[in-house]
Amino acid sequence: MIAQHFLKHMFLLSICTTFLMACKHDNQQAVSVAEKWRPAYHFTPDSMWMNDPNGLVYADGVYHLFYQYYPDSNVWGPMHWGHATSEDLVKWEHQPIALYPDSLGYIFSGSAVVDTGNTAGFGKNAMVAIFTHHNDKMEKAGSSVFQYQSIAYSTDGGNTFTKYVGNPVVKNPGIRDFRDPKVFWYAPGKHWVMVLAAYDRTKFYTSPDLKTWTQSGEFGRPGDDRLWECPDLVRLKVEGSDEYKWVLITSIQQRAPNGGTGTAYFVGDFDGKTFKGDVKKQKWADYGTDNYAMVTWAQTPGDRTLALGWMSNWLYAQNVPTTRWRSTMTIPRELSLVKDGDDHIMVSRAAAELKALEKGKMEVSNQPGLLAEDAGVHQSKISGKLTSTSEDVVFRLSNGKGEYLEFGYEGKTRRWFIDRSKAGVSAFYKGFASRHYGPEMPATKEHPYEVYLDATSIELFVDGGKMVMTDIFFSSEPFTRLERIGDGEVELEVFYLNNQD
Repeated sequence: MIAQHFLKHMFLLSICTTFLMACKHDNQQAVSVAEKWRPAYHFTPDSMWMNDPNGLVYADGVYHLFYQYYPDSNVWGPMHWGHATSEDLVKWEHQPIALYPDSLGYIFSGSAVVDTGNTAGFGKNAMVAIFTHHNDKMEKAGSSVFQYQSIAYSTDGGNTFTKYVGNPVVKNPGIRDFRDPKVFWYAPGKHWVMVLAAYDRTKFYTSPDLKTWTQSGEFGRPGDDRLWECPDLVRLKVEGSDEYKWVLITSIQQRAPNGGTGTAYFVGDFDGKTFKGDVKKQKWADYGTDNYAMVTWAQTPGDRTLALGWMSNWLYAQNVPTTRWRSTMTIPRELSLVKDGDDHIMVSRAAAELKALEKGKMEVSNQPGLLAEDAGVHQSKISGKLTSTSEDVVFRLSNGKGEYLEFGYEGKTRRWFIDRSKAGVSAFYKGFASRHYGPEMPATKEHPYEVYLDATSIELFVDGGKMVMTDIFFSSEPFTRLERIGDGEVELEVFYLNNQD
């Protein structure tokens, strides 16, 4: 009986162990599936939906990233402000939700500043968030004034916020799309400036205290049907000179260079009240499909302007195949200006802090054909120089599933491109599998380039950041091969990238 009991016990134990192991395996598989396509060094929310970066501000050695967030679903919903912090722009720490919807509405995009002079009376060095309240009930009732600007303040370094009892601080004058305030201190005039998106233009306001605002000007294209969003106004130095110009960044909802949404800019001047520039000279900050709502950090140390964008496109953002979370931010970028004849071009480079991601070089060939076969290809930096040629030079990343992503230079048209038409999963949007082109490039002899790859994204910087392309993709399994097609003269190095020590 004892032996029989023992055998029965062992039999049951074996079944339970097998069951538990199966459950563990299924759970690990579920986690693996849920985390598929999670990047290694780009910021993503821990879970659920994210879009525009908001309230980028530097304070006491910490970079704050607030962002549009919906904690209850992986598609867009009632907007909150998510929050993350970093000391180096590489490693990010998730923080509690900063702002929740309330009786005045959802918490739409905006900005944040540190009020060093206590102009608002919330306390010296209080962090003040300036955002759009979006009243969903008023919108559904047919109102045209359902968006207005409000503020909240934090006296503990951005850990917790208190909404101002006098909200809204800027009422809606009768414009349906009236949102996304970007605020900064204008030292010559000793006042705050707000630039605000108002459908087909930007409006400017000034304030002595962040509470009382007076409209001071506007800039835009009357009748533009593309909808402007997420404006920013920054003063940038012209490289190689002592000259500074003002750049008005605007995100455009339709008809970007390769379709859908994109980030554009104008170069001009600012007198403390309004921006002045040629409205016909709109340029694009990024020629890929996946850099939207790009805005800059406020009050960064030194003479630096750092920017971040939402790495997606409203054409398909809510349908991409990630499940636990949706959306990723671009790498942080440093902005400046270069002279271009009688005009200027805004250049965008990877922030210097990203150098810390480099964990060694990959051994690569420098001849056409197979350059490298390495699992690290999927998360790497490829940099080098390409000599102008009339032939095409194509870099191909591929995997064992027959999927591949290509980027390179089209010799006859002098255009760089990214081709994700065979890069993996694409059925979620009909036009996703496509080839994207940058503008025609100058006929210079050499084109330096830099490429950042991270699981589901490629960010291409050419000619020192004069031309930038950002695209996302979803390969079924990681790319492990790097090939070069074409006989053009190319120099390259490949670095492993990871934010783990």
